[in-house]
Amino acid sequence: MQIVESQTLETECLPFSSIPHTTRLFDDYLHGSDRVKQFYARPPLRQDWWAEEIKKIQYPAERRKAVAAILERQNREFGAGEKTFSNIQRLRDGAAAVVTGQQVGLFGGPMFCILKALTAVTMADKAGAVPVFWLATEDHDLEEINTVNLPAGDHLQKFTVNVPHQEGAPVGTIAFTDEITAAVAQVEAIFGKSEISELLAASYQKGETFGTAFAKFYARIFSDLGIVFLNSLDADLHHIAQPVFRAALEKSEEINHALLTRNHELEAAGYHAQVKVTPSHTLCFCFEDGARIPVRHQDGEFFIGERKLAAGELLRETERCPEKFSANVLLRPLIQDYLLPTLCYVGGPAEIAYFAQIEVVYRKLAGRVTPIIPRIFATLIEPRAAKLLDRYQLSLTDMFNTPEKTRELVAARALPDSILKSFDSAAEHLEQALALLQGPLEKLDRTLVDAAENAGSKMRYQLQGVRDKAARAEARKNTEVLRHADELITALYPNKELQEREVGAAYFLLKYGRGVLEQIKSAARTGCGEHQAIRVQAS
Repeated sequence: MQIVESQTLETECLPFSSIPHTTRLFDDYLHGSDRVKQFYARPPLRQDWWAEEIKKIQYPAERRKAVAAILERQNREFGAGEKTFSNIQRLRDGAAAVVTGQQVGLFGGPMFCILKALTAVTMADKAGAVPVFWLATEDHDLEEINTVNLPAGDHLQKFTVNVPHQEGAPVGTIAFTDEITAAVAQVEAIFGKSEISELLAASYQKGETFGTAFAKFYARIFSDLGIVFLNSLDADLHHIAQPVFRAALEKSEEINHALLTRNHELEAAGYHAQVKVTPSHTLCFCFEDGARIPVRHQDGEFFIGERKLAAGELLRETERCPEKFSANVLLRPLIQDYLLPTLCYVGGPAEIAYFAQIEVVYRKLAGRVTPIIPRIFATLIEPRAAKLLDRYQLSLTDMFNTPEKTRELVAARALPDSILKSFDSAAEHLEQALALLQGPLEKLDRTLVDAAENAGSKMRYQLQGVRDKAARAEARKNTEVLRHADELITALYPNKELQEREVGAAYFLLKYGRGVLEQIKSAARTGCGEHQAIRVQAS
């Protein structure tokens, strides 16, 4: 653990070995293990790697001009700031892009959306590139994005907006009804009127889609940082990307074999394959009657639902109407890189894992494997939570437990001093007694030393058990302690998940305004490449 000061902001750097749900593949990648080198284009943290990588980008001038025009149109619709349009002009003039992206979740989605965007901005500044945020409006899993959690004291307030929609419809086509107005009003009732609540109300309105509302909200939030937003559902972009759809289907059998082989290689190396691949797998979906349906390949023929097509017929369809085709998660990075002069992609643990699979797709369809770099990983500790942690002498990692264990831990720290001192004294006397026995027993019979140590372990366990029971008794009778424990759980490890995944980004913006963005950026400049515990300050 490392503690660093950034101006007046205190940041704790926590190794991922202490962070729950960390996969072996992600941890090995982050630390440049030799075991993962065969699966990735380059290690993540080598200094000044971009100077070499930027020379490899091949991006035709005509495509650059066409995509820049589309981005300018889209970002004007989103209400982006002048710095965004300046960056679009830089793209037009030859700049590279640092790309990140995410599903278009309700009220801006989870906190890591902001962490991704800020990482892209920081990386783009270093490399002289342009930050681009890819809006995953083609995704069709509405249940993953129509809910957001905002902490309210000792519990999470869950917001869900149910909207009429066709099953399997891309979320970028699903428009809000009057229900969104009521949800925004409920947020304002809890957090009060502010610049951020007004931006939410202006963005999340009846008639807006999940994609346009998300883009309008963040285009205004990040107006001073120049992020360029890209709506992937745009038909004009699909027409430009048509060669990638065609090539992916044309080589689908070859790509599928390579992916199945790669998955076997990952598992043989002791890792997991993030994306399941089946023998009939292709990397494409097709929009049919408003729904997004996977394209399957079997016995030399293709299937879109029940519709059967010969290979030639399907390939001609990609030329006639490319707007009907959509990339799955293993093809999307290649679509991004065809549409943009991508220097690198900024991702989280899941994306870093599937990039280990995508590497073989790049080698089949592209001349260059785009590197992925890890986003900022952070838990924001608010002043109230920091005060409680200090009061009970706890750290963030103490919170990574079940709610029951956390309540016991907080209660144990709240026991009266007399009881705490008694337990400490009992533990000290136990160790002294065991130490006094060791010498004589060793002289008498060395085998008795192990027996004594075994007995000592049991006694320590029993003493700790009594201490735990005392803590539970304290928790039962001390409602304030229980409330404090639940506040910490809600703030720092809600639903047994990392805060950045479970708490909505809008929460911190509503509480601390746009200033929280600079606090995160400032903390990230401390050089911690692991998980950061950032103590935020009220503006």
